[in-house]
Amino acid sequence: MVQQIQLIQVTPEELQQAILSGVKQQLESLAQNFQPKEPTQYLTRNEVADLLKVNLCTISIWTKKRKLRSYGIGSRVYYKRHEIEQSLIPLNE
Repeated sequence: MVQQIQLIQVTPEELQQAILSGVKQQLESLAQNFQPKEPTQYLTRNEVADLLKVNLCTISIWTKKRKLRSYGIGSRVYYKRHEIEQSLIPLNE
């Protein structure tokens, strides 16, 4: 069943303004709620060690203790930057 809308006593300019107003509101709502997805940044063991100011042995120990989660392709080991940042815990002072 097709719905029909009849516009009585509405000028084309008023209709155009109503449509533009509705579209503008929707675009503003979308702009407020839209957050572009950032691509995942992968770091090597050396980059993680430099970032955290520790040596490679510490990175290996933290990985074995599952404090850091590693990913691999072939013999290469990578870490996700956002997971490294999330693994940092606040200290209560």
